[in-house]
Amino acid sequence: MSTMFEDQIRHNIRSTYGLIVGFIVFVTIFIYLVGYVLSVYYGDSSISLIFLVAAFAISVLMSWSSYYYSDRLVIASVGAKPADPIRHKQLLDIVEGLKLASGLPSMPKVYVMNEPSPNAFATGRNPEHCAIVVTQGLLDMLDKQELEGVIGHEMGHILNYDILLATIIAVLVGTVVIISHFIWRMMWFGGGRGRRNGGGQAQLILLAVGIIFLILAPIAAQVIQLAVSRRREYLADATSVRLTRYPEGLASALEKMATYTAPVRTATGATAHLFITDPLKRRRRKSWWANLFSTHPDIYDRIERIRAM
Repeated sequence: MSTMFEDQIRHNIRSTYGLIVGFIVFVTIFIYLVGYVLSVYYGDSSISLIFLVAAFAISVLMSWSSYYYSDRLVIASVGAKPADPIRHKQLLDIVEGLKLASGLPSMPKVYVMNEPSPNAFATGRNPEHCAIVVTQGLLDMLDKQELEGVIGHEMGHILNYDILLATIIAVLVGTVVIISHFIWRMMWFGGGRGRRNGGGQAQLILLAVGIIFLILAPIAAQVIQLAVSRRREYLADATSVRLTRYPEGLASALEKMATYTAPVRTATGATAHLFITDPLKRRRRKSWWANLFSTHPDIYDRIERIRAM
């Protein structure tokens, strides 16, 4: 089992660096193409060179920011607040206890979302810089042993370095979508001037590129999220069982969470893969097509596997 976890850690680290390099290449090419079209649009060849230099600088800066600050961006995006030492004492005690059991070098920061839908996720860049986020609905729904199972699962993501890859993906996927809309808006900005200066052909090129990226961006985002193997959820479940020594705690928690059909209001397509269960759709998937493009394995299959441990 330890070899499996070690392989997952190495895979996550390699995937993270590969994703960052791929993102730099993608953004550089994308912004350069925008600059090239604009150079034709305005009849100034220097624009494409300026955009090329700017594109590389921007992509490197964004990748660096994603590595060091992606966890803060994700926590802010879901509106999570630091856990209250008095109100959330049981939660903090559970996290501290599992921190000791897991051998984490430092206590994860703990946050609570004011959200009725039961869910949780872990974020950060390594076990020394990590956080666990739970919803108020999760705290209200689960008993202590079930909550321990969920926290153990999130500890698994921290120990296996899932958090680094998953958190960076959340930020970069959102960035890709924003960039795809950038060129769409540029298509209309100054369009009249471009046509008056004979730039009608460039305008059509810009329109075509904008449409292509608007179509491909969500597809690319989905593919990138699926690169975060759903196998990591099974490994995190196994880690939870190893830490708590009580499979029924996590299995029962997942059963209760599966009955709650409302989505997490602050979750988005970019952050869905972070959560312990799918925060956007909670119906049991029956078609192979739906399962193929899901960010999470079937929750009932996970429950069966946990109870078989």
